[in-house]
Amino acid sequence: MNYPSDGFVAVVKRDCPTCSMVVPVLRDLVNRQVSLITVTQDDPTFPSDLPQVIDDTTLERSFHWQIETVPTVMKIKNGRETDRIVGWHRQEWETFMGQSDLGQELIPMKPGCGAKNVEPGIAEELAILYGDTGMTARHVRLGEFEDDIEACFARGWSDGLPVVPPTAVRVYRMLQGTTRRPDEIIGVMPPNLAPVNVEKVAVNAVMAGCKPEYMPVVLAAVEAACEDPFNMHGILATTYHVGPVVVVNGPVTERINMNSGINALGQGNRANATIGRALQLVVRNVGGGVPGEIDRAAQGNPGKYTFCFAEREHDTEWEPLAAQLGVESGKSAVTLFCGSGVYPIMDQISRTPESLARSFAMTLRTVCHAKYAIVADAMLAVSPEHTRVFEQAGWSKQRLLQELEQLLLMPTAPLARGVDGNDEGMPDFVLGAPALPKFRPGGLLIVRVGGNAGMFSSVIAGWPASGATGSVPVTREVRS
Repeated sequence: MNYPSDGFVAVVKRDCPTCSMVVPVLRDLVNRQVSLITVTQDDPTFPSDLPQVIDDTTLERSFHWQIETVPTVMKIKNGRETDRIVGWHRQEWETFMGQSDLGQELIPMKPGCGAKNVEPGIAEELAILYGDTGMTARHVRLGEFEDDIEACFARGWSDGLPVVPPTAVRVYRMLQGTTRRPDEIIGVMPPNLAPVNVEKVAVNAVMAGCKPEYMPVVLAAVEAACEDPFNMHGILATTYHVGPVVVVNGPVTERINMNSGINALGQGNRANATIGRALQLVVRNVGGGVPGEIDRAAQGNPGKYTFCFAEREHDTEWEPLAAQLGVESGKSAVTLFCGSGVYPIMDQISRTPESLARSFAMTLRTVCHAKYAIVADAMLAVSPEHTRVFEQAGWSKQRLLQELEQLLLMPTAPLARGVDGNDEGMPDFVLGAPALPKFRPGGLLIVRVGGNAGMFSSVIAGWPASGATGSVPVTREVRS
């Protein structure tokens, strides 16, 4: 938007006491033959008695001129702005205008008001109307009497719960949560192998109910889901219960107020709930992972709506999961694990690490089936009260993992099909060794999560197709 020719331009609005106060000064400048054009933001009749007033109630000029405060007075030379002042400061105005004795009847100084074009809601609308947002998604126009939430259901964009309608303003606002370009391709989402750009993620983050500051975490989760080792296509196509489990580590968890404490695996925290939901909506709406179509889960699990939590790192010596998986200390990261529901472990009696580890091992042996070995991964979610038992004895996560590996060596004879009257079990060709580990190397992950009280931990069982032939946990660093 071009500026007027040489002279001064004053941007004002009626709904600003400082602007109303300086109108006599503007009138005085015109009477002194100063070349002055007044641009009004909210009322084309204000000020009513100046000769050159431009109506900017559309705020297009104010947007392009980047007006933040009114009154703003700009000095124009050869059609270009060379300087500006804001608010009212008599000495500053006199120097800026090259005039003396301005506004002698006014107080010496008074700050201005926020410009109308930067008011919340309006700023985003103007950016979409007049700016270069980089947004290219197709706009869907609804009928005059069409309910926007019902329209999202009707078009198949929902996971079964109401979604937030992704208006252009909401998507633009969501994009402000990341420095990454809207058109940046961050991966190819199975099963349709559809390219996923940042804008598409923002659209689904809006529908999920995310805040803009969650975007870097959502983007990292989507990137991880697009990685071949995670095998999102296989996770969808299997008739087993599994879906993505999102574990977040690092400083970002506190910045966006994620829950790693009481009820962290349950409802009630916006960041936990909506980040996991946003990932699932991207899988559905971009990748085509629709239940009953490519998503063939026989029963599924509630975590397929959303399953996301932060690891509790702040009050322990235990190494965070992301650090165990190679992320530099102090960095934030997302780990995707292919998991099913939460299976509780209750041990309120054990006060030694050896006894408690045995309780964990007894439950872990049942993952998928008590007669299966090296079939499925698992995530052991240890509560702070249980963690205390290990820490007081000097056990690290790694020490607990080593103990569990020994406890989970399973004699092969009881694993055979038909043993104990149960036809399920391991096939004969894998039963040559005297014992088999329950999990493949690296197949058991340990996280610390939960509230202070309660000697209850849990197991999140994996997919009985884990490892290179199934799904491998994937960790991605969170980028702004």
